[in-house]
Amino acid sequence: MTERVVIIGSGPAGWAAAIYAARANLEPLVFEGALTEENRIRGTLPLGQLSMTTEVENYPGFPAGDLSPYLKSSLPEHLVPFRDPHMTGVTGPELMELMRQQAKNFGTRIITDDVLSVDLSQKPFQITTLEGSQHTAHSLIIATGARANYLGLPSEDKYKNRGVSACAVCDGALPRFRNQPLIVVGGGDSAMEEASYLTKFASMVYIVHRRGEFRASKIMAQRVLENPKITVKWFSGIEEVLGNDKQGVTGVRLKNLQTSAIEEIAAGGMFCAIGHTPNTDFLAGQIKIDDKGYILYSQPFRTNTSTDGVFAAGDVADSYYRQAITSAGTGCMAALDAERWLGSHGVH
Repeated sequence: MTERVVIIGSGPAGWAAAIYAARANLEPLVFEGALTEENRIRGTLPLGQLSMTTEVENYPGFPAGDLSPYLKSSLPEHLVPFRDPHMTGVTGPELMELMRQQAKNFGTRIITDDVLSVDLSQKPFQITTLEGSQHTAHSLIIATGARANYLGLPSEDKYKNRGVSACAVCDGALPRFRNQPLIVVGGGDSAMEEASYLTKFASMVYIVHRRGEFRASKIMAQRVLENPKITVKWFSGIEEVLGNDKQGVTGVRLKNLQTSAIEEIAAGGMFCAIGHTPNTDFLAGQIKIDDKGYILYSQPFRTNTSTDGVFAAGDVADSYYRQAITSAGTGCMAALDAERWLGSHGVH
């Protein structure tokens, strides 16, 4: 059977696309990814980046409050994530499980497997999974997201979501980071934006950069250098993230790359701002992407890609906003675009 629409990816964009496609009676099939160690290490497990965060304070409709009764009434018992009794509001894993369940409620079918490759040179499109199964589809929605780049330190991995983050806008306002010294790693525009944003909450922000000048645009760099709440550690690299089981991150150990001198800085958190890598390898160059690997839209205000019948949603096509709500919004758009494309091609 040839699917009318296949959605690849299971973050906010993928589930929003599934909800809208399912409500349009398109009976979407979602490949949510495989539960493998490789995906865990790469940060590409099912349910997307949001499932690896803790509190989510900025998704509309989920103010602080006790969600326990709602979660127990909305999700099967085995899918209710463990919840800290002191937690208020919604967590990333809870929000993603709720989105997944909402898509299932409308008839979305889900396969827990990775898409290994697609053949877009013929129609219907050909899809091959990691487990070796073959599928065909009239239309595709690519919602595979982008994984944050990290330094690769064991101590960094240990404290992810316990003081180590890759998104200041997502996490910076959380109580654990307020009125604390914070570390930002990087030297591009993203690092400048993250550092400037964090000064709203931190007592001091330290930028750790391996070179003696920023790669960022001049105006962004100047804004940072003139900010009294930002201190730059030039020619420096992170040797280790320091912390403990109770507090999470408590500081970092730096090494000066010119003198080899070691310095420890007390900090309540570390934010990696060294870029993201879109999950587009499986496309093998069959869709136009930019120089950073993000899928390019072929029409303004539409989710169409360079390949007719293929649409993109979420962070895989967004190097700028990278928020759960914007991803969900483009997921909705992609489903509507796919529905109209299918109708115009006589597929109902």
